Amino acid sequence: MMKLNQVFFTFIFISISLLGFAQEEENEQELTTINSQFNEVIESSNNYQDYKVVKQNQLLQLQRKTVERIKSLNAEINNSKKTIEKQKAEVNSLNAELTQTQNNLNKITEEKDEISFFGIATNKGTYQTIMWIIILVLVLILVFFVYKYKQSNIQTKEAKINLAKNETEFDEYRKQALEKQQKLGRQLQDEKNKQNKNKL
Repeated sequence: MMKLNQVFFTFIFISISLLGFAQEEENEQELTTINSQFNEVIESSNNYQDYKVVKQNQLLQLQRKTVERIKSLNAEINNSKKTIEKQKAEVNSLNAELTQTQNNLNKITEEKDEISFFGIATNKGTYQTIMWIIILVLVLILVFFVYKYKQSNIQTKEAKINLAKNETEFDEYRKQALEKQQKLGRQLQDEKNKQNKNKL
């Protein structure tokens, strides 16, 4: 009798534990059915002092149903584990694909940010900096040559003005020298004429 009670309470404990695993409506209905069968067995059992006398047939039937339910739940748990493993594999596969996609995106972004400069892959920022430096150097060279050209132009103009002045001065000097020479020539002729007259 004591063994029967232990078995009975063991099954009650198992049934209550099974209630905790039930998540779907169908599972809950089955557990409710098992629970109602337990209640039915308890209610239909006879009282003997502080004990309940349960028919062995009813207890065995309830045990069979409980064991079947446990097997069914174990099968569901195994299926759930398989599903979880499958989903984990899918998640890992998706994570690998995501990582690959991210790597490809990073590579494309790097390639987009790079420019071939004299056959060397250069970052766009570095390339722009080099270009601005080259432009600045060329502008400075241009400014230097423009400055030099203006200086040369000024010097050329000054040289032309000086040359014109020198030519004018030279013309004036030549004119004065010619006049002086003509004057001296006339004086010399006058002296010769005077000497000739004196001789006569």
